[in-house]
Amino acid sequence: MDLSALPVWLSTALVVVDYVVKFVAVGLVPENRRPSSSQAWLLLILLVPVVGLPLFLLIGSPYVRGRRHRLQQRANRELGAATAALPALPAGLAPRQALVGLVELNRNLTGLPLTSGTSHGLHFHYEDSIAAMAAAVDEAVERVHVEIYIVAWDETTDVFFSALARAVRRGVRVRLLMDHLGSRGYPGWRRLGRRLTAIGVEWRLMMPLRPWRGELRRPDLRNHRKLVVVDDRRAFMGSQNMIDASYLKRRNRRAGRLWRDCNIELSGPVVDQVHAVFALDWYSETGELLELAPHEPTTEVAEGATAMQLVPSGPGYTTVPNLRLFTSLVHGARERLVVVSPYFVPDEALELAITTAALRGVSVELFVSERADQFMVHHAQRSYYEELLEAGVRIRALPRPYVLHSKYMTVDGSCAVFGSSNMDMRSFHLDYEITLLGFGERFVADLDALSEHYRGLSTEITLDAWRRRSLPSRYLDNVMRLTSALQ
Repeated sequence: MDLSALPVWLSTALVVVDYVVKFVAVGLVPENRRPSSSQAWLLLILLVPVVGLPLFLLIGSPYVRGRRHRLQQRANRELGAATAALPALPAGLAPRQALVGLVELNRNLTGLPLTSGTSHGLHFHYEDSIAAMAAAVDEAVERVHVEIYIVAWDETTDVFFSALARAVRRGVRVRLLMDHLGSRGYPGWRRLGRRLTAIGVEWRLMMPLRPWRGELRRPDLRNHRKLVVVDDRRAFMGSQNMIDASYLKRRNRRAGRLWRDCNIELSGPVVDQVHAVFALDWYSETGELLELAPHEPTTEVAEGATAMQLVPSGPGYTTVPNLRLFTSLVHGARERLVVVSPYFVPDEALELAITTAALRGVSVELFVSERADQFMVHHAQRSYYEELLEAGVRIRALPRPYVLHSKYMTVDGSCAVFGSSNMDMRSFHLDYEITLLGFGERFVADLDALSEHYRGLSTEITLDAWRRRSLPSRYLDNVMRLTSALQ
């Protein structure tokens, strides 16, 4: 803008406002924020204040405020009070001593204690996983609760929705939550709600953004959880959305692009924790308090059960439980660490923990997609590869057209985490996620077997080859890395 063409008083006022905005930003932006995030926001505000300041005011805080914040704080207090009398380490289920502190950390952050659960196996064949959930729904007697980020009723998912319809006809009460912005961009969205209502499903949108209805929320905060609970006794959770593996996009079908996902099927007391997460989210969207039917306390451990602990996270928590869990696990690794993450954009602490583990002799493997489905994340992720490779991390890429979407980590063959959370800034700060921490040989062995499957499909990225990538590619990687810190 040519200030000389403006009246003196107006040009002077604009200059003063510009300096005031920058002065205030320097003192305000860094508060309770990571240095890298502060620097990125300040760079945007100082260079382009007309864009940077409104954007910061809109999405600059990594935490939810208002009613949802109050609900989360209340839920944390009530969970803490309800579980205060439960032992820190249930009899017969204590993990090795080195991991006891990790269990206590999770409990302090979320209110959920270590409990028991039985894994009925992983479902990593896409259609088979949906069929398994449909089969469980067909056995429902009282209620079915579904909470999934992306929901679409298509040829692949019809088996699941048909099972829901049969359940309703039997008198089962079916409730369904789906993320508004997560689901609305896919074919069939306009009539999805009507179809669900027609079969008797009680459905609600999570984090709806509909200003014309008075629902004005931050568009960057989303509910990314994926879970199904049947009669409070059987649960599914993991990375899989309820949509065809091509995500119904023409460009994906032309390229043969398919998502590779994984769900775990659970029973036992851990299902109570999964259901409590659904109940809180249902209450947040509807105001309806659901009656929980927890398992009866017992000192006996069911055959095949192992120690498990659910770790919910999201902008309602100010303590980033999933990031603390991942970082603590990496620091505790002694022999072998396997990380599977479709979107790997770590913060400084997690990156340092992983490279340090490799440098102290831990065998570290990172599984990623050769080509991620999101342009910015794809290049931001690649910007970390050279540092990881130099430290000795082995990076394996699942070749295109497949998109690796499973999310888990295994440590020393003794424990693992599995769920909806990526290892990126969005999952740490902006998305509601659930992660399952599990101990025991079978739980970890199933995930190790899945890693072996991915290993057979993947190609390894070597340091020499990576250093020879083109300058334009390197430039894009570095530019996109800057955007990852804008939290």
